[in-house]
Amino acid sequence: MKFYLDRDWFIDTTVFIDLSIGVSAQGVRAWYLNSPRITPVMENGFVGSVAEGGAVNFRDIYFNPHGHGTHTESHGHISKEIFPVSACFDQFFFDAQLLTVMPLLIDGDRVITAEQLAELNACEALVIRTEPNDLNKFTVNYSDTNPTYMDVACVEVLNKLGVKHLLVDIPSVDKEIDGGALAFHHAFWNVPEQPITNRTITELIYVPNEVEDGLYILELQLSNFDNDAAPSRPLLYKKRKEA
Repeated sequence: MKFYLDRDWFIDTTVFIDLSIGVSAQGVRAWYLNSPRITPVMENGFVGSVAEGGAVNFRDIYFNPHGHGTHTESHGHISKEIFPVSACFDQFFFDAQLLTVMPLLIDGDRVITAEQLAELNACEALVIRTEPNDLNKFTVNYSDTNPTYMDVACVEVLNKLGVKHLLVDIPSVDKEIDGGALAFHHAFWNVPEQPITNRTITELIYVPNEVEDGLYILELQLSNFDNDAAPSRPLLYKKRKEA
C-alpha cells in the first residue's frame, strides 16, 4: 500500500526493515538479568499448554523491558514521577536518518563521539548502527562487558538536528558502570530541570548489514505498558518517488 508523504514522495507500507529484537528465552539480555521466562499457567487443574493436554496455550511471561529485547523509554526512566512511554507520542511516523559508526577506543571504552555525528542532516529520528555488526547482537549477554556508549557531548548535536527519537543497537546510551550518573540520559531529556516529554530513546535494535545509510521514514510502534519503558518494534521504510 502506498502512503504518500507529499505529492511526489511515498512509502510502500508492505516493504519495511524490521529493527526489533524480540523477547525470548535465548535472546539478548543486559543489566545482569536472567533470561526471560515464558511458562504455561498451571493452577487449580488448569493446564495452559496444548502440548501438555490443555485446550489452549496460556503463558505467563517474566521479563524486564530495559534488559530483554528492543525497547523504547521515556524520561520517566530517570524521573521521580511515573511517565509512561506511550504518553510521548501523538504520531508514529517520523523523518529518519540511519548512520553507521565504528566506536572510538577511548581510555579502554568504546565510545560514540559528537564528531562522528557532525555530517548528519536535520531529522526527527536518528538510527545508529555500530560496527562490528554481527548477528550475535540477537543473543549476546551484555552484562559486565562494558558495552559501547555515547559521549554526552553528542546531545548538543542531537539538539541542533532536532532529533526527538534516538535509536541505538547498544544496551544503553550511557556507560554500564558510571556510579548512577547517567549523564547522557539526563542531558537528552533535560532532567530534572525541565523534562522533554516527547523525546524517546530506543535501545537494543538491530539494523541488517545490507541496509544502506541514508534517509528513511521510521514507524515507531510500542506496547502500551503503563511504564517508563516498553517493548517496541521500529520499522524503516524507504522513501520512493512517484514515477
